[in-house]
Amino acid sequence: MSLVSNTFLLFILAAAVLYYLVPLRFRWIILLAASFLYYAAGGVKFLFFISYSIVIIYGCALWIRRLQEAGASAGKQKAALILGLVLNLGMLGVVKYTNFVTGTLNGLFSLQIPEIAILFPLGISFYTFQSSGYLLDVYWKRVEPEKNFLKFALFVSFFPQLMQGPIGKFDRLAPQLTEGHPLDLRKVAHGLERMAWGFAKKMILADWAGVFADAIWGDLNRYRGLALFGLLFYGIQLYADFSGAMDVVIGIAELFGVNLDENFRQPYLAVSLADFWRRWHITLGRWMKDYVFYPVSLSGWMKKLTKWAKTHLGKKIGRTLPIAVADILVFLLVGIWHGASWKFVVYGLINGFILAFSELMSGVYASWKKGLHISGKEAWFHLFQILRTFTIVSFTWLYDRSDSLEQGNQMLKLCFTHFNPARLLDISAGSQGRAFAPWALLIIAVGCVVMVGVGILRERGVKIRERLNALPLPATVAVFLLLFIMIGLFGCTAAPKGFIYAQF
Repeated sequence: MSLVSNTFLLFILAAAVLYYLVPLRFRWIILLAASFLYYAAGGVKFLFFISYSIVIIYGCALWIRRLQEAGASAGKQKAALILGLVLNLGMLGVVKYTNFVTGTLNGLFSLQIPEIAILFPLGISFYTFQSSGYLLDVYWKRVEPEKNFLKFALFVSFFPQLMQGPIGKFDRLAPQLTEGHPLDLRKVAHGLERMAWGFAKKMILADWAGVFADAIWGDLNRYRGLALFGLLFYGIQLYADFSGAMDVVIGIAELFGVNLDENFRQPYLAVSLADFWRRWHITLGRWMKDYVFYPVSLSGWMKKLTKWAKTHLGKKIGRTLPIAVADILVFLLVGIWHGASWKFVVYGLINGFILAFSELMSGVYASWKKGLHISGKEAWFHLFQILRTFTIVSFTWLYDRSDSLEQGNQMLKLCFTHFNPARLLDISAGSQGRAFAPWALLIIAVGCVVMVGVGILRERGVKIRERLNALPLPATVAVFLLLFIMIGLFGCTAAPKGFIYAQF
C-alpha cells in the first residue's frame, strides 16, 4: 500500500475514525490492528518476519532482566544479549545479504553458487534496528522491558514509521502509543498540514528532479555532458523524497496524537560532513552513535589501541585515533545497511574515511585558519563551508544512486570531462515530453528556492510550524488546501513513483 495512493489515504481516514470512536484505554489496540493490517496489505507472507523479530526480542529482553534480577554473571547476561541480536539481525543479514555474499565468493574464487530466491520483507531494515536498540537498552538498564506482548508488538510495528522510519527509542515512543489520546482538532489539522507539505515536496520537487536524474543515469552515452546535473538532480530528489516521506509519516502520527522524532534538520546547510550526518537521517545517526560508535570507541581493545598510539604516534593522534576508527566502522555499517552491493560499501567507506581524516587533521585545520586570520565567524567563510560540504556530499551520492560501482566510477569521470547543459532541454519531461522541459526546470528551481528559504529561516531560529500552529484553525485548513492545489497545478506528470526508501 503506497504512501501516495488513494487507498492509503482512505486507510488512514478509517484508522483515525476508529481510533477516536473507541474508549481511550483501548485506542492502542486500534493502532496495533491497523499496523498489522497495513503490513499484511504488502504481503501476508511478510508477517512471519516481523512477528519473528517481535517474539525474539520480547523474549530475550525479559530473559535478560530476569538474569539481572537473579544476580546472574555478566557472561550469562551478555550471552542472552548476543543470542537475541544474532537471531534478530541475523534474519536481516540472511534475507538482505545472502546473494551478495555468494556473488562475491563466485567472483573471487570462480565458483558457481546459485542465487537463492529470498523474500525481502517490507521495512525489515528499520524494525530490526529499532527492536535491537530496545534490547541493548534493556541490557544496559536504560529502560524497563515491556511485559505486555501486544504493547511491545505495537512499538515495533507502528505503521506510519514501519517502512521508512524514523527509528524510535522505546522510552520516548512506546508510552505515546499505548496511553490513548483525546481528539484534538487543532493537532489533527496540523498533522494534515504536515502531510500535505510532505506530499508537495515529493510529488512536485522530488518527482520532477527524478525525471531528469533518471534520464541522465539511464542513458549516460546520450547525456554524458549532463553528469554534474544528474548528480545535482539526484541530490534534490533524494532530500525532497526522503524528508517529504518523513513529513508524511510524522503528520500521520500526529493524527493519532503521537509525536515522532524529527529525522532531518536542514542537512544541505551543514558546514562539515560530520555536521551533515548530524542533520541527515538523524535517528539512524543516533542509533549508530548509541549502539556502535560509543561501544566501539570505549571498548577494551580500543583502549589498548589508544595506549599504543599515544606511545608510538603521540598523544594527539592517540586521543583522536579511537574516534577515527569508530567513524570508519560506523559508516561501513551505514553503507552496508543501505544495500547489498559493493557500491554501498564504497559509499560508506568514503564517508568514514573523510570523517576520520578530518578528525585527525583538526589541529592542522585550526592552525591554517589562524595563519589566514579566519575567525570562523565570517559570512563568506560560512558560505564556503556550506558549499564545500554540499559538494562533498553530492559526490558521495554517486555511489548511492548508481546501479553499480562501475557506473559510479563512470559518472565520476564524466563529471570532470564532459559538460553540455543544453542537452537538458532534450529530456522528455512528463506527459508533455521535451516541450515541457524548460517549465519543469523552472518548477524545480522555484521549489529549491522555497526549500532553501524555509531552511534558512529555520536555521535563524524562526519557528515556522509554531507560527502556523498559532493561526486560527480555518487558516491552518486553508494552508493545507493550498498545498494540495499546488500539487494539482505543478505536480509531476510523469508515471507516479513511490518513495525511494519505501520497502527498505
